[in-house]
Amino acid sequence: MIHSLFLINHSGDIFLEKHWKSVISRSVCDYFFEAKEKAVEPENVPPVLQTPHHYLISIYRGKLFFLSVIQTEVPPLFVIEFLHRVADTIQDYFGECSEGVIKDNVVTVYELLEEMLDNGFPLATESNVLKEMIRPPTILRSVVNTLTGGSNVGDTLPTGQLSNVPWRRAGVKYTNNEAYFDVIEEIDAILDKSGTTVFAEIQGVIEACVRLTGMPDLTLSFMNPRLLDDVSFHPCVRFKRWEAERVLSFIPPDGNFTLMNYHVSSQNLVAIPVYVKQSISFFETGPCGRLDITIGPKQNMGKTVENMMVTIHMPKAVLSANLTATQGNYTYDITTKVLVWDIGKLNPQKLPNLRGSLSIQAGTPKPEENPSLNIDLKIQQVAISGLKVSRLDMYGEKYKPFKGVKYLTKAGKFQVRT
Repeated sequence: MIHSLFLINHSGDIFLEKHWKSVISRSVCDYFFEAKEKAVEPENVPPVLQTPHHYLISIYRGKLFFLSVIQTEVPPLFVIEFLHRVADTIQDYFGECSEGVIKDNVVTVYELLEEMLDNGFPLATESNVLKEMIRPPTILRSVVNTLTGGSNVGDTLPTGQLSNVPWRRAGVKYTNNEAYFDVIEEIDAILDKSGTTVFAEIQGVIEACVRLTGMPDLTLSFMNPRLLDDVSFHPCVRFKRWEAERVLSFIPPDGNFTLMNYHVSSQNLVAIPVYVKQSISFFETGPCGRLDITIGPKQNMGKTVENMMVTIHMPKAVLSANLTATQGNYTYDITTKVLVWDIGKLNPQKLPNLRGSLSIQAGTPKPEENPSLNIDLKIQQVAISGLKVSRLDMYGEKYKPFKGVKYLTKAGKFQVRT
């Protein structure tokens, strides 16, 4: 199964490696570095690479690459899911998944990797089980371990490991019982020059934060569950009940977890929240071009579009940009040739506009194709697919918990062609 794991930072340095069988030389990563150089964005590096003797499977999370080395054929999604679990566990333990945090807690990270994989096969990947085996680091515990030479590893086997609910530890107690759910949707879309939707889909996730005493049994129902045609669940969800009634019934893990991922691919269900009027042209004669972009809200269901940002990868011949923005500010990086227009909140009464001239290197031919616009945005308290949580019921315990649901829509890979 998984032979080795390399953690690589944004600049291409290997800062942590872990081998479960024999040691594999770092030179195997050269194939990955070649693919990384060819890709314009780090997200565009192929997740699966074939080398003469190995397969390299990687993910990109928090400006880090998690690169696993495989010697035999395995389902790639199996490995990718495990790598995401590693990144999630690091984030859960230390608050963030970054190079600095991993280096500061390198001993705990190695202990976690040792427990999560046994001889290359996934063993304990549930956060609750891991926290009983390897206690999360605290300042006091670090001081005690330094003085006594102890470690964070627990002495007893986790209680959840032996039960039929391995994701939840026994004897959970809270003074404040609460269950909160975040419905987060990302729009992936491609719009053509006239503003017509070429492709659109929604990737959704329901993140849960459940802190409840005892062994509660929860039921989450939706107003319009038929929207969800392509779903994947946390192991705690009873799938038979979902198939029969379209209701999520589960005994939740303790703390933060991803309850469900879903995918809406019907284009008629995907509402594009903004419209873009744009014109980018380069002249045959004279070293210049023109740029004019206007953005306005379209279907935002009465909510404000926030964190609006437009990124344009200009042709290499463009030396500088002399532009005027009616809202926000813009920057043009002459090295990377990236123009970023940070708009902020969209005001429907006064639409933001960016216009002006582009200077092109003298003697170079006119760029063959116009650059595309990458859009970034957020809309609070709206799920753009129309998904809504109807109610949350709890069985098996007598207290009344605090309950809450938040919605967020943001742009994933949102591109406008010019």
